[in-house]
Amino acid sequence: MKRCILWAVLLITAVTGLYFLLDRRPEPTPMSPAPPAAPAAQNRHYNLIVVGSDPEGVVAAVSGARNGLATLLVDTRPVLGGLMTRGWLNTIDMNYAPGGEILNKGIFLEFFEQVEGDSFDVSTASKVFNKLVENEPNIQILLGAASIKPVVTPDAVGPCTVTGILVTEQDGGERPFTADIVIDATQDADLAALAGAAYSFGQSDMGYETRNMAVTPVFQLKGISRLDWLKLGFNIVLQRLSGTHYVGINTVSAWGFGEVMAKYRPSNEQVGIRGLNIGRQKDGTVLVNALHVYNINPLDKQQLATARALAEQELPLIIEYFREHIPGFAHAELVALAPEFYVRESRHIYGEYRLTVDDVLENRDFPDTIACGSYPIDIQALDTNFKGAIVGVPKQYGIPLRALIPQNIAGLMVVGRAASFDSLAHGSARVIPVGMAAGQAAGVAAALSSAKGVPVSELSGHKAYLTELRQRLNQQGMELKPFHYQTPETKHWAYPGLKFVRSYGLVFGGYENEYDLDEKMSEGKFINLLLWVTKLNTEEIETPLLYSEGNALTVQDVSYMLLQYLGKKDLTKKQAYQLLLKQDFFDPRVLQQIDNNDGEITNGTAYMILKSYVEKGKLL
Repeated sequence: MKRCILWAVLLITAVTGLYFLLDRRPEPTPMSPAPPAAPAAQNRHYNLIVVGSDPEGVVAAVSGARNGLATLLVDTRPVLGGLMTRGWLNTIDMNYAPGGEILNKGIFLEFFEQVEGDSFDVSTASKVFNKLVENEPNIQILLGAASIKPVVTPDAVGPCTVTGILVTEQDGGERPFTADIVIDATQDADLAALAGAAYSFGQSDMGYETRNMAVTPVFQLKGISRLDWLKLGFNIVLQRLSGTHYVGINTVSAWGFGEVMAKYRPSNEQVGIRGLNIGRQKDGTVLVNALHVYNINPLDKQQLATARALAEQELPLIIEYFREHIPGFAHAELVALAPEFYVRESRHIYGEYRLTVDDVLENRDFPDTIACGSYPIDIQALDTNFKGAIVGVPKQYGIPLRALIPQNIAGLMVVGRAASFDSLAHGSARVIPVGMAAGQAAGVAAALSSAKGVPVSELSGHKAYLTELRQRLNQQGMELKPFHYQTPETKHWAYPGLKFVRSYGLVFGGYENEYDLDEKMSEGKFINLLLWVTKLNTEEIETPLLYSEGNALTVQDVSYMLLQYLGKKDLTKKQAYQLLLKQDFFDPRVLQQIDNNDGEITNGTAYMILKSYVEKGKLL
């Protein structure tokens, strides 16, 4: 049987390879995005102003224009496409519905069908974005601005209102524009922040005040011929046959080599590299998304300059490693770094609703769902000690309209990764297809708000408006309908404890949502969890000396450790347990499960105990 599978795979590889070698595509087009041939900004007032020309911003502007709004699209960049055309992120993190079809339709699907697929040529993406804008007579553009600031009108009674923007041009001249509504589609919610919107930064909402995901400089290589690509593909086929997962290749993209790259030792501890995401370009070069630079504040230009210098210093060593260890890369040479970094997170706005990790992993739908996601909650590397993890994988969840509306600011919406998502939920909701779907919804919401003469913030509270909004979106290509999917772990008795620990990013279910709630917990793992839960809930602590004895973790061990942190250090393990019993510290279900497991502690039991420790510890 295995021999038959091998021959079948080799035959498919040979046929694919022959097709690839004989492929007679047009002459390669250099990777040189150009600005669109759309009308320049001419008016002083617009129905809608979209700030930021990342994919989400382009879609928001196109959506608003198609719904009859006179629209201005403005950015500091010289071309459209942002992360795709300036950051060279040329692979799309697709979202699929439980049935396997593409989840995000509408304008995203319109874009997707015009590029080469989920991995594409940067110049092609640029042309598609330009075409989308050029085809809309209601859009005018202003690119290459020196700076863009919101014009805010304070209100003594209610929220302040964003009434327009002030653009400073490269020659120093200023141009004010007014609008009925403004959409902030900048990567970092720059406009919303300047308008006074509340936000968290990085993972500070979990208590990690200085932690955020690594930034990635995508880099371009030459010297990988079509024959080299076939060598790469043949090796990947052999990896798959040997049981290696998460590797693959087609004619335009390849991914994998995580184990190979894990053996690479960077020259600087602030730099790391993961498994490779490789995208082939029409000019024969490839783009590689794999390099990480840690501990960089993406809002600090000086730190970004430092990150670029570190990447430039490390890349010759990385490429030499590629030549020796990655099949088909024996002649690889560096061409360039992307003009901008791939930044995964910075600000997270506080909106009328803030999407949570439980919303995502419990597959929650909302009355005001205007877009959907299904991508795994993917936490990328944070530093040399944490190289990334999958918190869990949803089947499908909704993005509520309220998550696009900042608190206490009228006339403004935020789309993209900086919208109102908790940092963990953002690990899924940050991907481009979800952002483009939200951008389309924001454009339609702006048009409906204008037609009804009500603020966007009032649409979510009015059933008739919501019905019309969703109907319009469906008529314009999206597919929004109620959904409900079971989440098995929610039925487990210890699920409240799992939710508690997961909310701090301390437990990961992986691609199969395997939280192992009934598996025994080790002493070392409990000590580590107790330390972090304490740190994240206490301003200053004196860490007690706890160590693993190599035995099974028991309720008396746990009781002793808890009371050590609570300052009661003169008790034996038995005395600590008796004190907690006397204080009704333990949930009755915890005690029952401990009895059922001969006194040993399972993961689920430990999570429930840690939840009680935070909620009741100060009362002891």
